[in-house]
Amino acid sequence: MSKNVRGQQHEDELELEEKIRYQLHKTGERERLKQLLAKKLEASGWKDEIKERCRQHVEKQGRDNVTTNDLVKAVRPAGRSLVPDSVKAELLAEIKKFILNL
Repeated sequence: MSKNVRGQQHEDELELEEKIRYQLHKTGERERLKQLLAKKLEASGWKDEIKERCRQHVEKQGRDNVTTNDLVKAVRPAGRSLVPDSVKAELLAEIKKFILNL
């Protein structure tokens, strides 16, 4: 595959991604998906686990020695890995359904 073809495919993918983001926003689907995700994470105990990890990090580092950015850097990897597979699968299914109905 030539560089030009790969470059065009990349541009096409970016354009498609932009269109999907626009439609997600325009239709309100993005907000609905965010609310669904928040609800599922809360129900799974994920939110409580992240709060506890934040509390532990602040306790370990000292309240005056932790910035919001430090906290995010420390907790983000665990936060992502702790999202239950069932929540990821449900959200992905909802996104696929939305895209197929465009």
